[in-house]
Amino acid sequence: MDLNDSRWAELKGGYGVPFDPRPAFRSLENGAEVQAAWRQLWQGLHHQGEVGEASYAVVPQLVRIHRARGVADWNTYALMATIDLARDRRGNPPVPSWLRAEYASAIEGLAELALSELPRATDQESIRSMLSILAIWKSARAYGRVLVELSEDELVELGDQVDDDSDRAG
Repeated sequence: MDLNDSRWAELKGGYGVPFDPRPAFRSLENGAEVQAAWRQLWQGLHHQGEVGEASYAVVPQLVRIHRARGVADWNTYALMATIDLARDRRGNPPVPSWLRAEYASAIEGLAELALSELPRATDQESIRSMLSILAIWKSARAYGRVLVELSEDELVELGDQVDDDSDRAG
């Protein structure tokens, strides 16, 4: 969807109200107040598991911006994984028919970027979010969810609980 398209101002975000992400896009593209732009996108596009059409419409734009910036920003991967995984949640709208092909292409494009950026990733947040997108792309959505929604500490704790249950059962 072209950035000049008037639908941007009308599409609803995670709160069920119109959310126009274009100012945040401009900030990301210009490298100005990047963290504030990401906060705006996270807050406007996803709220307690809820997403809207604006959430889906940003996906192709975020891949375009990510590619142009040349910065392996974990936010792109994590936000897109969060949005895509929310599609499964009852009450969220489906990806609009006019956006489906571009949306699917964007997920694949981000997965390809993840494959090229993953070998250079050093922080756990980037690694987990890149792996999440790869899992989603390959239809391993449960693994994608675990990677993006649980911290390493939570996974270790979960593993310890499983070990304790196994010890009691054995």
